Amino acid sequence: MDEQVDEQAGEQPMPAARKASFGATLKAVFWSFFGIRKRSDYERDAANLNPVHVVIAALIGVALFIGVLVMLVRIAVAK
Repeated sequence: MDEQVDEQAGEQPMPAARKASFGATLKAVFWSFFGIRKRSDYERDAANLNPVHVVIAALIGVALFIGVLVMLVRIAVAK
């Protein structure tokens, strides 16, 4: 009987369901591009954000960043 109690006591609780929306993920990734995040916000994001959403949002952010840079270079070269 003690073995069952030890096995049950050793179990870790299931992680809480991730609650953040894709919009919240976009916002967190946007601020992370600037490097302006409070530690408390980072910890909250790490607990609530869906990792798949983070990867997708980061890819969107990188694509937008590259697109803006290409546009700026074309404008600068055209003049």
